[in-house]
Amino acid sequence: MSDSPRSQLPTFKYHPDPLATGAIEVSEARCECCGEARGYAYTSGTYGEKDLSVVCPWCISDGRLEREHDASLSADHGLLSAGISKDVVREVTCRTPGYSCWQSEEWLTCCGDACAFHGEPLASELRALDADGLSKLSSESTLSVEDLREIFRTYEPGGSPAFYKFICLHCGRIRYGWDCD
Repeated sequence: MSDSPRSQLPTFKYHPDPLATGAIEVSEARCECCGEARGYAYTSGTYGEKDLSVVCPWCISDGRLEREHDASLSADHGLLSAGISKDVVREVTCRTPGYSCWQSEEWLTCCGDACAFHGEPLASELRALDADGLSKLSSESTLSVEDLREIFRTYEPGGSPAFYKFICLHCGRIRYGWDCD
């Protein structure tokens, strides 16, 4: 296999670094959509009639996964309830790598658009939130400021509860989603 496919990984507007977040990993497995071993594979399952276990980033990016398997990669309920355009909902749910979480993923929004997913924040980032940041997270998460402080005391990425970092593509606001087992 040549190195060119590895150096030209597709870009995803709403998930700018899927290698860093773990949504895509180096893999020599053959994509169940296109049949090629392209050097990378999506790490989560798909939602559709057939759950494909190996899908390459190219089949996600160009829409082949959606066209040929009527499959999506994340839930649309949060985006739809926020009034996001159907084109953006489709791009996020069908042409953007999703993320692994305990329950059903919820893609956060801001400024009338989906935010970009940036993975799980470091514990130090959450512990450094000021009073305003804690207050905003409290109101968005339904957790009290006191509960958040207690959770952050022992929080580590990959645990439960889990936090997910999103950044608005328009105003740069950082938002955090959360989930637990």
